[in-house]
Amino acid sequence: METPGFNPSQLPRRDFLKLSSAGALGITMGSSMILSGDAKPAAASIALQLYTVRREIESDLKGTLQKVADIGFKSVETAFWPDHISLKQGAQALSNAGLKVCSIHCELPIGPEKSRWLEMAEVYDCNTLIWHGWPEDSRYQSIDGIKTLADIYNESYEFAQSQGLSFGLHNHWWEFRNQVDGRYPLEILLEYLHPDVFFEIDTYWVKVAGYDPAEIVGQLGTRAPFLHIKDGPARYTESLGKDEPEPMVAVGQGTQDFKKIVKAAQGQTRWMVIEMDVTATDVFKALGESYQYLLQNELASN
Repeated sequence: METPGFNPSQLPRRDFLKLSSAGALGITMGSSMILSGDAKPAAASIALQLYTVRREIESDLKGTLQKVADIGFKSVETAFWPDHISLKQGAQALSNAGLKVCSIHCELPIGPEKSRWLEMAEVYDCNTLIWHGWPEDSRYQSIDGIKTLADIYNESYEFAQSQGLSFGLHNHWWEFRNQVDGRYPLEILLEYLHPDVFFEIDTYWVKVAGYDPAEIVGQLGTRAPFLHIKDGPARYTESLGKDEPEPMVAVGQGTQDFKKIVKAAQGQTRWMVIEMDVTATDVFKALGESYQYLLQNELASN
C-alpha cells in the first residue's frame, strides 16, 4: 500500500528507501494511534538521544554504545558524530551494538544538506528526520518571522515527503517562553505549518518555559508522536542561552510529572526519547535509572 501523496518514481536512483518503510509512515504517525472500544493504548517505545553520551562517544565509541545496549536500549535517536567518526562508521558501530535508529536529528535540507538527508536515511535505514532547532532564531519574536519559518519548515516537509521521509520539529524553551501578540510562538506556528509536520516535544524545555508539559502534549495530540524525556530542576536561567543548562537527573527524580504527561497523551506517543544535556551523576547510572523508571511505572515499553 502506498503512502498517500507519495510517488515511488520520485525516489532517487539509489534505491535507499524500502517502499515498505515508506508505507509504514502512515502506521507510525497515524493509524496505529486509532483505538477501538476499551482497548488500552500501546505503550510508547523507549529510545536514547545520543547527545546524552556525546562526550563518552568522543573517547570510546564502541564501549559507549555497548553500555547503552547493556542498559536495555534497543533504539536511539542520532545526534552528530565527532569529527573523527564518519557517518558510516557511526552507523556500523550502532549496528554492531544491536541498536536501531528510530529518528535522526538533522539540519534543515538547504543546499548540500539535501543530499546529506538522503545519505543519513540510507545509512541509518530510518525515514524519520527531525530538525533539532538549535540555536534560537530571532524570527520567533514576530508574526512575520514565524510565518517565514513556517514556509521554511513546509519546504523541508515537501522535500522529505517527495523522498518518502517524514519530517518533524524539536522545540526548546523559546517557542513557548516568548510571547507574540499574547501567544507563544509554537501556537502561532501551528496555524501555518502543513498538518503532516509533526513535533518532538521536549517536555523539559516546555516546563522551563513555564508551561505544564502535560497540557501541551494533550493539546497537540497526534501532532506529537515523539517526546523528549528528561528531568531536573526545569527552571529558566540566563545561562541557557550559552548552552549551559543546570545538571539534569534520572527520569522520575526531578520536577517532572511523567505519569501526568503520559495520561495527557492518551496513547498518541510512539517514542519516548530519553535525553540529558548534562548530568548531576554518572551518565550511565542516570540512564539506567531512567530506563527502569519508565518500564517499572508502565509508562513505556522496550
